[in-house]
Amino acid sequence: MGLWTLSAKEVRRFLKVYFQTVVAPVVTTLLFLAVFALALGRAVREAGGVPFLEFLAPGLIMMAMVQNAFANTSSSIMLSKVQGNIVDVLMPPLSAGELTLGFALGGVIRGLLVGVVVGACMAVFVPLHFAHPVLMLYHGLAASLMLALLGMIAGIWADKFDHMAAVTNFIVTPLSFLSGTFYTIDSLPPALHWAALANPFFYMIDGFRFAMIGHADGPIGIGILVMALFDALLIAVAWRMFKTGYKLKA
Repeated sequence: MGLWTLSAKEVRRFLKVYFQTVVAPVVTTLLFLAVFALALGRAVREAGGVPFLEFLAPGLIMMAMVQNAFANTSSSIMLSKVQGNIVDVLMPPLSAGELTLGFALGGVIRGLLVGVVVGACMAVFVPLHFAHPVLMLYHGLAASLMLALLGMIAGIWADKFDHMAAVTNFIVTPLSFLSGTFYTIDSLPPALHWAALANPFFYMIDGFRFAMIGHADGPIGIGILVMALFDALLIAVAWRMFKTGYKLKA
């Protein structure tokens, strides 16, 4: 009951401002698509053996999903700390596991919802494929969970909005943009190619793209394992933070 109530609270929180949390990411993603179509559509006809926009679409969908999953948990916890109402969540008899999963579920649901809406709107302009639906669902869930947990950890760690902006601007955004979202890493020099393979965000983009169009730049099996391990590690860190009350209890 406690887990369900907390996750439902998180979902209702972002649905009340759906124009900001769902509609705005759709517009932003479609603008990315339009810019790349106008700037590179004629110069780069194909990537990964498919038309460039069809190659680009899965990366843009995944980027929108993970950025919103991160934003949901980080903003929820950060605002609760700043406004002083985090105590309303900590006082009920919820275990550290329930708190971790409750906040994470809110972020995952927002990420998946944004992904579905972005994909539906993008399908009007770009043909979308579903080569491996089960893999697509796995990568959508695992990636949204990873960023929801990362946002939760960042929200607990941050003491002010400047700290949160630093995490977003210097960790989440660079790793998202340098993960092969807009290009195939096969075109990179060897040093940068290996750097891309060391980026955990690469595996969520590459796996999701493979699930949609059947093309992958890296080993899918390793990518599945990397995402599972990162999710497990982040769950353990977030659980420990709630368990000890790190920066949550005076």
